[in-house]
Amino acid sequence: MKIPNQASALKFITCGSVDDGKSTLIGRLLVDTKAVLQDHLAGVQRSGETDLALLTDGLSAEREQGITIDVAYRYFNTEARKFIIGDAPGHEQYTRNMVTAASSADAAVVLVDAIKLDWANPDLQLLPQTRRHSLLVNLLRVPSIVFAINKLDAVADATVAYKNISGALKQFAKEAGITVAAMVPVSALKGWNVVTTENHDQADWCGYSGPSLLSILEDLPVTPAETDVAFSFPVQWVEKFHDSGVTTQGRRVFWGRVATGSVEPGQTVKVFPSGQTAVVSQVLSATRQPQGKAAGHSAGIVLDREVDVSRGDWLLAEHGSPEGQRQLSTTIAWMDDEPLVAGRLYWALHGHRWVKVKVQRVVHRLNVNTLAEEDATELPPNAIGHVTLALQEPLATLPFAQSRILGALVLVDTASHKTSGAVLVV
Repeated sequence: MKIPNQASALKFITCGSVDDGKSTLIGRLLVDTKAVLQDHLAGVQRSGETDLALLTDGLSAEREQGITIDVAYRYFNTEARKFIIGDAPGHEQYTRNMVTAASSADAAVVLVDAIKLDWANPDLQLLPQTRRHSLLVNLLRVPSIVFAINKLDAVADATVAYKNISGALKQFAKEAGITVAAMVPVSALKGWNVVTTENHDQADWCGYSGPSLLSILEDLPVTPAETDVAFSFPVQWVEKFHDSGVTTQGRRVFWGRVATGSVEPGQTVKVFPSGQTAVVSQVLSATRQPQGKAAGHSAGIVLDREVDVSRGDWLLAEHGSPEGQRQLSTTIAWMDDEPLVAGRLYWALHGHRWVKVKVQRVVHRLNVNTLAEEDATELPPNAIGHVTLALQEPLATLPFAQSRILGALVLVDTASHKTSGAVLVV
């Protein structure tokens, strides 16, 4: 028996429109891979039938309304790898929760409900929320996007439905510049083509002869660490280290996670925003052992001399690092209940650094139906648009297309402290 490779665990989310079968699909994956205990399975029986969606819908409001509200994470593994699944809500008003889940995902499975579409029409129109979620996961640079066309067991001609719907998805992906990793027909309720291709009557179901959804997920790559970008390190905690296990000459240890590049002893770094430079004396692992670290790994950094470094500061490579910016051209996925308008002040979080920002101008809003950039003076809830921000203090950012970490910020309301927007630097 092959042991799952923990290092290659895939974190993926399911998204799409309301009632497309996202929770049911995850329930099917869990049940058919035997990742559900018998007592848990018995607890989701309804009238003698297993309600797969209840395996992930844990909030009382979700069970009462039959919808997904918050992101539910579940874990399972096969012989090939381990998986972390995020069940994202489909309702438009909970788009903010879906964005949160997608920001750290390696892959996204976008479900499309065949029975909601005019599947017999070759020129059928996709649902707005299908388009919105697809655009969002693409904007958030989720590496692999898989379209799963669901409920094909409930249409009169599954072959025609799959052909027309997959054609519409391919056309939409081409217009939106979305690279599709795979497209697969499934029936989450019956389990067809989810874990195995051998659980339905037709050998060539829907005219599809490819692998099952699970087989596709087993082969998808994880998000690569940003080792090709110059070293950057957001300081999360400053420790005055006295343990005799490691000699630090009484100097402080700066703890955090290497965001980009790598760090080794002898490397010259500069402190942002102060601009002071120092040489890395030691790099400690989580167990306080001297060890160089690359992007994606936690580390403790000791410098060769005492410099003023606090939580929220960044340690950057001396050469090749981004310069501080006070004005940013951004794409924002707006998640607040109040619209985004010019002149408003917010807190922005970049790494562990907080700065005040002012909305200078709403340049345009993206029409998710036509993909056109429309002139706008505000962004309503769950809209996506191009916005110019002015910063009270500079931030060391890169375009999001170059770095998912250095190019991402979060906007927080100064009064309510609610997360208001996901910001991608253009």
